[in-house]
Amino acid sequence: MSPSLLPALARVLASIDAPRNLRALYALLAGFCLAGLLLAMAQSALARSEELLSALWLGLALAVAFFGVNTTGLMLMDQARGLPVRDPQDALADALRSGHRVLLALLACVALAAVGVALLAGLLWATRWPWVGAPLLAVVLPAGVLLLGGLAFVVVILVGPLAGPAVWAGRRSTGVLAFLRERLRHGLPETALLMATVYLLVALTTGAVSFVVVTGGKLLAGLAILGAGIELPARQLLAGVMGLGPRGLGASGVALEGGNLGLAALIGGGIVFALALVLPTLVWLRGCCAVYLALTEAE
Repeated sequence: MSPSLLPALARVLASIDAPRNLRALYALLAGFCLAGLLLAMAQSALARSEELLSALWLGLALAVAFFGVNTTGLMLMDQARGLPVRDPQDALADALRSGHRVLLALLACVALAAVGVALLAGLLWATRWPWVGAPLLAVVLPAGVLLLGGLAFVVVILVGPLAGPAVWAGRRSTGVLAFLRERLRHGLPETALLMATVYLLVALTTGAVSFVVVTGGKLLAGLAILGAGIELPARQLLAGVMGLGPRGLGASGVALEGGNLGLAALIGGGIVFALALVLPTLVWLRGCCAVYLALTEAE
């Protein structure tokens, strides 16, 4: 391991303190809850065969989720840089002004990847030709596997995690593309190591949160019977914890029991599900910011 990577790894490991940023936690939780409400409205409109209205609600849900993540990312970047964390309303205003930079950078990367995929598809189509088809396939097959696998790897390790932090740190779309190109050419192994650390932190956080939620749900179901005399099946309680509403609950084969109490359990479980989803996302966003800062400060 290169000694220069040790401070970078330490900085990435410090991302586990992301849930302490209560402003970012509030912003991400509010964004996810609003996006979930809009998604439920889209599903309801689709059930009534109102496809246009459903598409509208779905688009609004995606927009809310996108700007919610960007708002949270701006506050987490402040935390990672040791700066005073801006207020959620200020971060939202900045996200509305800079969110298009993230989209433009991502669209440019998608366009470049689409060119490579289109070229590969053309070569595969050319294998239909007689005489040259079989030799061409022998060459295109391994090249295609490496190309598609490499593209997926770059998206997961470089483009997806670091395009946002580059914008949150103040770069424009062209600057983001220049940064990504430089890391792809000269720093992909180091970037992969740091991002692997981030994904490990997210996996550990998800495992810890899942253990707390599932164990607490089962124990609470038993305690509700002993302490309050409420016979609330554990499966029904955990269905709410896993984000299932009344429709999803019926589709999963779990009967809604207890009337208003059962519905209240679903609502409370939905709040727990939102918190369980937000905490790993906070760690991931904070880790991406730490990786970006570690890479840029090492230049």
